[in-house]
Amino acid sequence: MASIGSHKNPAIVTAQSEQRALEILAFCKDHGIQAVIELAPDKPEDITDVELALVARQPAIAAPRIGRNEPCPCGSGKKFKKCCDGRQPQTPS
Repeated sequence: MASIGSHKNPAIVTAQSEQRALEILAFCKDHGIQAVIELAPDKPEDITDVELALVARQPAIAAPRIGRNEPCPCGSGKKFKKCCDGRQPQTPS
């Protein structure tokens, strides 16, 4: 399925006035979002598809990695490798 705001799956927007519809259209054009705008003065404004299209265009950001020799983020004062590294203690067999 095409992502929201694309040519195949445009964002559906409801605006209450022509002025607001033109503002939304300009915003979508600036951000490369395809949108279908419905002018309905009796309905509340709905721009959730535009918001979703903006979020979908943002790159994913990976969480910063903790080095093994850095202090543990749990606050114990130990190095990460000796504290919360996720390793199970070795039991003698």
